[in-house]
Amino acid sequence: MANSASGDSVVDRVVRVIEAFPEGATSLQLTELADRSGLPLSSAHRLVRQLSGHGLLELGAGGTVRLGLRLWELVNRNSPTLALRQAAMPFMEDIQQVLNQNVNLAVLDGWEALFVERLSRRGSVANRARIAGRMPVHISSAGLALMAHQSRELQGQYLEQFQDPAGKVTSDVVRHLLAEAAQLGYAQLAGVVDPDTWGIAVPVMNGKRRTVAALGVVVPLAEMRLQALVPALQTAARGIGRQLGD
Repeated sequence: MANSASGDSVVDRVVRVIEAFPEGATSLQLTELADRSGLPLSSAHRLVRQLSGHGLLELGAGGTVRLGLRLWELVNRNSPTLALRQAAMPFMEDIQQVLNQNVNLAVLDGWEALFVERLSRRGSVANRARIAGRMPVHISSAGLALMAHQSRELQGQYLEQFQDPAGKVTSDVVRHLLAEAAQLGYAQLAGVVDPDTWGIAVPVMNGKRRTVAALGVVVPLAEMRLQALVPALQTAARGIGRQLGD
């Protein structure tokens, strides 16, 4: 791939353009897109026109750039989480029917929980976990459930580099949370993201006993019932694992 004067390749620049769209935004002005991607306006304009020709972006009147339907189609059709989501959905629907609250499914990506599916209803408590949204491991019950069931080597790497941007949580605290989640078989966090909610999550393991996801719920603190929630989540997680196989 040809490099620019700054040394980055065409692929690098395309990724920067697509990543420039912040969460929840489907359109940007071309000038803002260039600024957010760190590209000269002329380079951003050229790449947008080329990507628009493939349906990955749409260049509208007045310099408005939108994410293209072709991009959405490719991502959803070929997503590596497609089989996981399809296997999990019936079980997530069952859990939601019983709780009438938020249910989410996450995978581990680096040191973050990446949420790949979520079910919620009108009137349910606030849930900051959005589809394709991310949360640091230490502030998400799903993240803790995922990391607690990884290899000791990976956990060691995570704890070695751990830093809380807010300066409120130490690596020793996270180490304790991971040990607790591994011992109990589930992770729980109360009032970390929202003061009135409680998050509980369990690992989803495939046929080889490898943790591939975390199934979680977010419920009001006043309605927290571990004795009922945890067995229901664990039963659903085992069902998802059987559907996934090896």
